[in-house]
Amino acid sequence: MSRDFIPRYWAAACQTDFPNPTDRSAIPQRVDHMLGMIDRAVVGYRPFGDVKLLVFPEFAHAAPVYATVEELADRLALPVPNEHTDRYHRKARELGVYVQTGSFLETDPRHPGCVFNTTCLIGPEGLLYKYRKVHVWLPWEVHASPHDLPGYAEHVFPVAETEIGILGCAICYDWLFPEAIRELALQGADILIRVSAYMDPWGATAPMDWWTVVNRCRALENLAYVVAANQGASASHYPPFSWPGGSMVVDYDGRLLAQADPGPGEKIVVAPIDLAALRAERERRSGHHMLAHRRTEAYAHALRPGYPTGAAAGGPITLAGNDARTREAKERLPGARASGPLAPGGAPQMDPRDTH
Repeated sequence: MSRDFIPRYWAAACQTDFPNPTDRSAIPQRVDHMLGMIDRAVVGYRPFGDVKLLVFPEFAHAAPVYATVEELADRLALPVPNEHTDRYHRKARELGVYVQTGSFLETDPRHPGCVFNTTCLIGPEGLLYKYRKVHVWLPWEVHASPHDLPGYAEHVFPVAETEIGILGCAICYDWLFPEAIRELALQGADILIRVSAYMDPWGATAPMDWWTVVNRCRALENLAYVVAANQGASASHYPPFSWPGGSMVVDYDGRLLAQADPGPGEKIVVAPIDLAALRAERERRSGHHMLAHRRTEAYAHALRPGYPTGAAAGGPITLAGNDARTREAKERLPGARASGPLAPGGAPQMDPRDTH
């Protein structure tokens, strides 16, 4: 790194259990509470270590409780930055910490008719990046992905170089796509941050403990720490789903350093981040160095078209449109055309529809 960094500190995954908001008037009180959680984590754990990174869950400010973009924009969405991100900045400057905020529903005048699911990294310096969820949870989420916007000019997977390392974040369903998290790792991310609202049964317990399995796998395959905050909301707060919590910190070999017990409820779990050890391991290893051992040119189908681009070009995204585009994407898959022709070597031939 070009700047001095703190070689060892603690990270806190802070899960929340809020009632589901119906309008944006509930957001200030939620921010009050999360600022209090920051104080609790930093001050409470001070005898054991310096908490420098705090991560909150997806939908911590507002959830997509309405079925249309128009309703979400009218009742819950906000521009980012806003008065709430200003408050996080003041707290980060006061305590010398970095906060990965719970997600906001965001509007942007440059993209009319769209609502984004957005989280911000905020440090003593201010807002360092905002990340807009790329892989929205289909079909139920009508947020826009940057992938839905022709000519989108902003960085889709931003990272920030800070005194506590290079940080990068992705939201919830993004983490089921190894390619998305690899985009962060290939920019040097030391800490991979997951802001999530992961529901049962794909939670933190067997036999469907996807939450734990995916977090550990993304850590070891990218040789990076993972700090993952999940919603711990009870079913009455976010019907029809229950939210299993299980917020965790994972080291670069996939070891669980700390994990909240499964189930709803507000919880804070902390664990040490040894940035110096991570950097030394990356430099020393010649085995199990998956970033160095990638054979990019061999991945012939990596850029094969999948989910259609430009979904927001014709107007606000809808549930019916999500279903239609999913059907289109499935038709592009070899398994959907099992009797189709094969290219030399047994690979499926590209269908002429496989263009955007």
